[in-house]
Amino acid sequence: MTEQPATNRLAHARLYGILDLGYVAPAELERVAEQMCAGGVDLIQLRAKNFSEHDIESFANRVAPIVQGAGVPFILNDHPELVPSVGADGAHVGQDDLDIADARWRAGRALAGEVPPPIIGKSTHSIAQAVAAAETGADYIGFGPLFPTPTKAGRPAIGLAEIARVHELVNIPIFCIGGIKLENLDAVLAAGARRVVIVSGILQAPDIAAYCREVKARLARG
Repeated sequence: MTEQPATNRLAHARLYGILDLGYVAPAELERVAEQMCAGGVDLIQLRAKNFSEHDIESFANRVAPIVQGAGVPFILNDHPELVPSVGADGAHVGQDDLDIADARWRAGRALAGEVPPPIIGKSTHSIAQAVAAAETGADYIGFGPLFPTPTKAGRPAIGLAEIARVHELVNIPIFCIGGIKLENLDAVLAAGARRVVIVSGILQAPDIAAYCREVKARLARG
């Protein structure tokens, strides 16, 4: 762990990157993680759909030292029970997956103030779901998908119209997600977004670190 608790770093995070095995070959995990950290990504999630729990634990053990060594909170997708064994900072669960309390229990509770509590994030696809996630104890939410994206195939895009309103109603960090790239980032920010998740735009960039730095610069201006 770094000196500043991950929960404090979450409060200041603007760019959330996902290290998605749908775009990154397992052999490239370390290189891509290093580039994301070099570019200033504030939060990194490991997403490994269709891999075994054993494989995910192995991937996480490879990535965690790089991400946390850079002072970046490390989040696991879908597998809060692996948080203690790999030393991750928390987990992210989908709308149709575990509830917040169950995910937090599986990820491990702080004991006598000695262990930082795990960060638990929740995917939300409407204002009602966003409000409910905050009320049931989520530390942050993903809000989207704003645009059609192969990462969430079959889930309709919700567009930009509700971004401003969800920020009025929800007081935990809101990371807008879904098809966001440099090409549409300005429109997302103009609609009221303050934080974003970017997946394929980062992972498919010729220079990952430079791409992340440009996103961070626009977020700072926004």
